[in-house]
Amino acid sequence: MGYEIHAEKGFVNRGNLYRLKELMRRAERGDRITLAFLGGSITQGSASSQYTNCYAYLVYDWFVRRFPRTAFTYVNAGVGGTTSQFGVARVDEDVLAFKPDFVIIEFSVNDENTDFYRETYEGLVRKVYGNPFAPAVLLVHNMYYDTGVSAEEKHREIGSHYNLPSISMKPAIYTQVVSGNIDRRKITPDDLHPNSDGHALLAEVITYCLDQIYAWRNEVEEAFSMPEPLTKNAYEGAIRLQNCNCTPVCEGFAADDTPKKYVNDMFRCGWSASEQGAKICFETEGSEIAVQYRKSAKHPAPAAVAVVDGEEENAVTLDANFEETWGDSLHIDTLARHIAPGIHKVEIRLTQTHENDVTPFYLVSLITA
Repeated sequence: MGYEIHAEKGFVNRGNLYRLKELMRRAERGDRITLAFLGGSITQGSASSQYTNCYAYLVYDWFVRRFPRTAFTYVNAGVGGTTSQFGVARVDEDVLAFKPDFVIIEFSVNDENTDFYRETYEGLVRKVYGNPFAPAVLLVHNMYYDTGVSAEEKHREIGSHYNLPSISMKPAIYTQVVSGNIDRRKITPDDLHPNSDGHALLAEVITYCLDQIYAWRNEVEEAFSMPEPLTKNAYEGAIRLQNCNCTPVCEGFAADDTPKKYVNDMFRCGWSASEQGAKICFETEGSEIAVQYRKSAKHPAPAAVAVVDGEEENAVTLDANFEETWGDSLHIDTLARHIAPGIHKVEIRLTQTHENDVTPFYLVSLITA
């Protein structure tokens, strides 16, 4: 490949390595190990030529080659176009259900660099790191290749607070792009998703750090205790309400009983409606409420409004028309944040339909915490 990068500079926070060292000692003994990768489209492998060329699989392959006596299970829970707000709500089903021994979390180009996403990211980190199976956690920060933009600043605040090992592609790869030593078009087609060469560079940075940890694996290190939250931490207990685990009152909305086949098969287990005036009503407990629905790349599509506790003046418009063309978007709109805890009513009703609507309005889930 021949790209010169600074892999050694990517290890931006050494953190507490107790769990990673223990993971490697277990792998040397031949214990069964489950490796999980949670993130957006980069983790999913978008723009790589095949799934075995994505960074997640290449990191899995490093473990397989490093510990040939061990049986590894590979769990790729990357879902394109999604943030840590959704990640914390789905991590139980998509990652923790597999009892992982090692989890990479990658959301720095999906989240915005705001306090809101610092809080959702903290909820996700706490839910994974605090799991009873005590997985080793590694944080990975990607960026846009043309601007360097990412949520790394806010995410690294969380990584430092929890003393977690963290890897950044900015000092390792992006600086080489900025200096002109790497033509970014050689490693990404769109300044966001790495191609196969780009994924190989990501994996090179990560496995360089894993090699360092492997060399230190027998050095004694004390376990790190969970600290108090850095933020209000309202999202650690986030859950998704779908037709498999709740029964809202429906008038014109029909439950979708199509089975979900794989982790990216996201437009399942929700409710759909086509007629103006159709509505669906939930009662839910918590202080954070968000609605997840399909934005369609094919137009026209319906529009709806979501109202919390009957406050029509604060209604949120849910426009199912997606203005980009790469595909349908699994979109989230936040309806309420840090409101008084307790039981709240959420009503979603169709306010605009068209005779030639290409698709019905599809409500994927209500996310509450």
